[in-house]
Amino acid sequence: MRKIGITGGVGCGKSTVLDFLRDNTRCQILKSDEEARKLEEPGGICYTPMISLLEEYRQPGDGILVPEEGGAFDRAEAARRIYRSAALRARVDALIHPAVIQSILQKMKSAEREGVYDYFFLEAALLIENGFLKFVDEMWYIYCSEEIRRARLKASRGYSDEKIDAMMRTQLSEEEFRRYCDVVIDNSGTAASMERQIMDALGRKAGFHAGAADSMT
Repeated sequence: MRKIGITGGVGCGKSTVLDFLRDNTRCQILKSDEEARKLEEPGGICYTPMISLLEEYRQPGDGILVPEEGGAFDRAEAARRIYRSAALRARVDALIHPAVIQSILQKMKSAEREGVYDYFFLEAALLIENGFLKFVDEMWYIYCSEEIRRARLKASRGYSDEKIDAMMRTQLSEEEFRRYCDVVIDNSGTAASMERQIMDALGRKAGFHAGAADSMT
């Protein structure tokens, strides 16, 4: 089973790449953000310590963190507190990241034991920063120009320039992504162009070739 990390800046189109991979390869896909969210839900190992940590940084005028029904905390309110405080953000990262890494590695090992998949794709913006280079066979950088990324984030998520700026400041530069990644997929153009690049990248080691997308399930 070939383990491939999928990374890139916010708005670069990682989900589009993963959709194509899901439809055209025998693979398991794991998104680190979704894994983190599961661990933060009621019953997850990070839920209680996350609530306690966020409450330490409550200020007058802050909203309710934990709704009465369901128990899941208000993520919009949590995000406001985290973006407001670099100290809180660092403590949240120190709580969540190790737990996410442990959970991902367990699922990766389980997929290898099952022997069902040809590929295991792990997606996150912070794969390099969180030390996943040593856990995957190769790392892919999904590149897209900043202009297009900004337009996508405004159109699809309604983000302001201020929020986009803040998010981009926390991520690696294009030069750093390219330095650490084995493959660059340029997602600035058409879907067909992106798909050809993916097939070429997979074909280098696995015989994946143009036209394989029509026959693989």
